[in-house]
Amino acid sequence: MKRAIPVVVLSIAGLVPVWLYQPSAQSSTVQATTPAPSTSSSSSSSSGSSGTNVVTTTTVDTEKGPVQLQVTFSGTKITAVKMLQQPDHPQTTAAVPVLVAETLEAQSADIDTVSGATITSDAYKESLQAAIDDNAKAASASPSASASEASSRTVDGSALSTEKGPVQVQVTFSGTKITAVKMLQQPDHPQTTAAVPVLVAETLEAQSADIDTVSGATITSEAYKESLQAAIDARG
Repeated sequence: MKRAIPVVVLSIAGLVPVWLYQPSAQSSTVQATTPAPSTSSSSSSSSGSSGTNVVTTTTVDTEKGPVQLQVTFSGTKITAVKMLQQPDHPQTTAAVPVLVAETLEAQSADIDTVSGATITSDAYKESLQAAIDDNAKAASASPSASASEASSRTVDGSALSTEKGPVQVQVTFSGTKITAVKMLQQPDHPQTTAAVPVLVAETLEAQSADIDTVSGATITSEAYKESLQAAIDARG
């Protein structure tokens, strides 16, 4: 029994690394030093409302086993890399965290091959580059959707009382450009009704309150231009 004890101890010690590392070609192994929102996607790319894009690459088959990545981007920045598939091999298990750490530092697929895991490293870099390319395509396809929403602004002009009735405009800007004018208040008068579309068309063309007064609707025109200028000034 005295000789059996060291054997048992060594056997148990030998099993510890196996318990700690249980990589599987089908299981996910997260290897990232930078935290990122956990977003899953079954498609090649999925965008989040905060500018996060998660790209799932196609599987690269190697003689050691399949390699597949899921890469999370914040804009063009790589914030996390998740191994969806990897070879069930100790050298791969040791190489993956090194590859991910280099990726987060280099922010590209231009990273070193890990010695002893050349095949996995090359497949990793190929898959990573594909994810970077997909993210760039997604960004160029709709680069300013959220930006245009953020720059779009609606401003109410001042409400003016005239002898014909109240006049107030609401102006929509995209950046500094006037994209729409809406009458919030206007005199209930045929000449005003006819004048408003003319005033709005002139505003969109001139991109300012420096427009002509509509004949027969002078009072409404002057109030319109004053309210419009107030909205332009309030836009900042």
